[in-house]
Amino acid sequence: MNNNDVFKKLRVALQLRDDQIVEILELVDFRISKAELGAFFRNEDHPNYMECGDQVLRNFLNALIIHLRGTKEEPKNAQDVINQNKEAVAKAKSERPAPAPFDKPKKPAAKKPAMKGPPQRPKKPAPVVEKVKFNNGKNKKS
Repeated sequence: MNNNDVFKKLRVALQLRDDQIVEILELVDFRISKAELGAFFRNEDHPNYMECGDQVLRNFLNALIIHLRGTKEEPKNAQDVINQNKEAVAKAKSERPAPAPFDKPKKPAAKKPAMKGPPQRPKKPAPVVEKVKFNNGKNKKS
């Protein structure tokens, strides 16, 4: 089990959305974008998959402690925080707009024009480095 699996399981168990995870990470001054989070939660064979490093998971766990328990000055009850997350998820699901009915018929897709002649291959790019003759440090004789 790697860090990505641990991160995914915590996200599901605590019913956290990406924006909530970003807010939790900001509690320990660790900034990360939603796109980077999405890369952690992808399948390993996906081209945009990214391995979750130890630093990210460590900061998330430290921030999660502050989020659930609070600080020494302002302690919280962890179960209350979890229940608030559940209510926020339920509210977000209920506020989703209903899908539009399919009353209008779909327009047929535009057809591509037929190709004339053989297919053209892309041109080879110019070489980045030109041919250079090296003398290996030897002086030229005139």
